[in-house]
Amino acid sequence: MPDYIRPQKDHVALISLSAQRDYILPSSPIRASGLSRAIPAMEKLVQGFRDRLAPVYHSIRLYKTDGSNVDLCRRTAVEEGLRIFMPGSLGAELVDEIQPEGKEVRINPDLLFDGKFQEIGENESIFYRPRWGAFHDTPLENELKARGVNTLVLCGFSFTTATRATIYEASARDFRVIVVPDALCNATEQGLHELGRMGVYMMETDELLSWLRDPRENGESEKAA
Repeated sequence: MPDYIRPQKDHVALISLSAQRDYILPSSPIRASGLSRAIPAMEKLVQGFRDRLAPVYHSIRLYKTDGSNVDLCRRTAVEEGLRIFMPGSLGAELVDEIQPEGKEVRINPDLLFDGKFQEIGENESIFYRPRWGAFHDTPLENELKARGVNTLVLCGFSFTTATRATIYEASARDFRVIVVPDALCNATEQGLHELGRMGVYMMETDELLSWLRDPRENGESEKAA
């Protein structure tokens, strides 16, 4: 019988969600929890995909100062002066730990707002998403399917919003999904457990990288209960 949800490492891509400095600044109103564990895991995970030359996509948020592109639940706050993910600000940039080795990439807001990918390395790029999920009104689905990707590995700073929304969107588009709990912020045990009912696989960073190196066709992995 075919296994429709088992991850396929030869058709895999990594997506980091909202790995931006505004989530780590001490005074930030949106500072994430669990950073000390998640950031080293994310750094290791991203580097592992780079070493394999597997696709890496960094999905980011950008909020215009007039609030015109902001989610309704935050729009009033931005209109009244909340300054997060501002185009051109240091807070909107990728965290240092996942910057390409030997260089600091600065986001190109005009390119991203135009719905394009900003290439920052071999098989690695940044794209802008206007809402919680990485597929909503973005070119991601077409990009992945054009490259033959059917399996997504997710990590990032916003489990309750970006990660959950992206999982639902990916599942609705028949992508196989792996979540990396130690490379996530704000994840709860209950929330992760619920994802198993959707066929989402769970692998810690070391397990995921070992799976990628496994010489067998797809290796072995554990699905969440």
